[in-house]
Amino acid sequence: MANVSNDKNANLGKRFRDFFTTRDFIFHDGRDLRRFSIAGRTQALLAGVATVTVLFSGYGVSQAMAGAIAVSGVSAAVPGSPEAQVAQMRAQVAKMQAEVAAAKEAARLQAARVEQRQALISAVLSGKGDAVALDAALAETATETSAVANEMLAPLREVEQRQAALAGKAIVAGEARYQQTASHFRRLGLAPERFVRVSGAMGGPYEPMDDNNDTVAGSDSAESADAQFRALFLTWKKLDALEQTVISIPSMQPVDKMLFTSSFGVRSDPFRGTAAMHAGVDIPGTIGTPIYATADGVISHAGRQGGYGNLVQINHGRGIETRYGHLSKILVADNTRVRRGQMIGLMGSTGRSTGSHLHYEVRVDGKAVNPIPFLQSGEYLTAVQNRAQGGVGGPAK
Repeated sequence: MANVSNDKNANLGKRFRDFFTTRDFIFHDGRDLRRFSIAGRTQALLAGVATVTVLFSGYGVSQAMAGAIAVSGVSAAVPGSPEAQVAQMRAQVAKMQAEVAAAKEAARLQAARVEQRQALISAVLSGKGDAVALDAALAETATETSAVANEMLAPLREVEQRQAALAGKAIVAGEARYQQTASHFRRLGLAPERFVRVSGAMGGPYEPMDDNNDTVAGSDSAESADAQFRALFLTWKKLDALEQTVISIPSMQPVDKMLFTSSFGVRSDPFRGTAAMHAGVDIPGTIGTPIYATADGVISHAGRQGGYGNLVQINHGRGIETRYGHLSKILVADNTRVRRGQMIGLMGSTGRSTGSHLHYEVRVDGKAVNPIPFLQSGEYLTAVQNRAQGGVGGPAK
């Protein structure tokens, strides 16, 4: 074993001497060419000095890092090994990342509320909007937020306060439009309350927010804004319910040229000459004159029926129906859906009739009502129908 160790040492020494041999160097200074030599011993000495310098530099860097950690306070609370200090730093970084993630989520929810509230304001003012999206619950915002989140949410909260002031004006506009539509319902003999079912009743005089409310912060301001939008939502709900009902109301002429040979109410029966109730109006015309549906709906009867002769009966939903009698030809079938203005038959003189004409009726809850007001309100009702999200009326099949 001793011989093997001696051989290894001898080989190592030989390698060391072979590496640090005298070396010649040629240097050109720009004018002359110079040659000089560096002995192996000198090379070994310089290598040793360089090694010691590198070691001292590494020690200095490690001490500087330890000092920086101490100054930052990361290791002050938990003195110990570098591993413990690194773990503490990681924990603080993770905490900051969690706060940023929470702030981003809070901002997303707040932005969703702002967007949905703006859509609600637009729907009330314009009469157009996505009923499904507006009917969805508002996103809940975080009750407790960090300083980072508060800084990110501040601009959105200012927007919400301005929206709340605008919501008050939208409530006034929505209520005015509701009253205008309701007055037309009453002229037609229809009670608007019959078609409006809104839960969560609210009331009280309207008091607009003053300009100072734009910059008010805190829970009181948030609660005030929430109350404004709850009131606006209820206004939109009842306005939307009434305007959707308008889709079911007959609102156009059943024929192109309107004349009347007999009106609604008590009249002298043309066959018996005695007083009798006439449940509709008679509109004269030549045989084959096109007859149109006066509102969207579903055909509840298309065929022969007693004194009506060939009859088309349309169920428009919400208890409203129309009847078209004495037709020479029926162009629709039972249980099919029709649109307002669609041709459903041709004028004739079938059934109990003295000549070519259309017997036209409007019924509410099975009771005949005077069709004349419906024909006279056609322009306004048509405008509301076109505004009411382009809906199609009538009951489900």
